[in-house]
Amino acid sequence: MRPDTVARFLVTGFFAVVFVQSAVDKLTDRDGNIAYFSDHFKSGPVPVAAVPLLFWILTLIEGTAGVLCALGLLLGDFVGKGFGVSACGVTFAGVALLCLLAGQRLAKDYAGAAVIAAYFAVALIGLGFF
Repeated sequence: MRPDTVARFLVTGFFAVVFVQSAVDKLTDRDGNIAYFSDHFKSGPVPVAAVPLLFWILTLIEGTAGVLCALGLLLGDFVGKGFGVSACGVTFAGVALLCLLAGQRLAKDYAGAAVIAAYFAVALIGLGFF
């Protein structure tokens, strides 16, 4: 197997795991997650009343990223050099990470934002292989 194919597989698999797990956690512990986000944003510019809507938007984006990446793995879509299902999943992963980064910055959680930057770098490098 070629190194670029392995790289596409690994990045797609990485984001399938990250975002399927995250979306499932948000769906199975909705109240706990909304309470966490409400507390996280309590001293920032995001109104607490907006947290549930933002939570559902983030869950949708993360779920889409995870499902597209997982589907890309099942289809073997990472083997070709096209912008297929896997690449769309990694792109959605990048969008989800931008949303998370914006939230961390608005909440003034700069250490959390720095961690997200590393994930974002993986998405950018991974997209380069597609």
